[in-house]
Amino acid sequence: MPVIESYSFGRMIIDGRSFSKDIIIFPDNSILSPWWRNQGHSLEISDLENLIDMTPEVIIAGTGSSGLVRPTTELEDLMAQRSIKFVAQPTGEAVMTYNKISGTRRTGGCFHLTC
Repeated sequence: MPVIESYSFGRMIIDGRSFSKDIIIFPDNSILSPWWRNQGHSLEISDLENLIDMTPEVIIAGTGSSGLVRPTTELEDLMAQRSIKFVAQPTGEAVMTYNKISGTRRTGGCFHLTC
C-alpha cells in the first residue's frame, strides 16, 4: 500500500510524490488526484463510487484540516450495508489511521487537503 509520508494544509506526499489537490487512494495502490466532490464540503455516495466498487474492507476519509467535509447519512448507511468500515476524521488524524490500517487490511482512502 502507498505510504503517506506527510500532510500539511494543501499538500500531501505519498511515496515521494507531492500532491496539492484532493486525493483518492484505491486498494489496488492507484491514486486519483485531483478528486472532486459533487458538493464541496459534503461527501456523498457518488463521490466514492469507484472506490466502493473496489470492495475495500476499510475506507478512511480525511475531512480536511478542520474537518469541514461531512459524510452524508446515505453514504454511512451504504458503508454499513456493505460491511465496509468507514472512518471519517480530520485529515491529519486520517493520515495516521490510514498508514496504521492500510498494511493490514484492504484499505482505500479519500483525503480533502484543505479546510
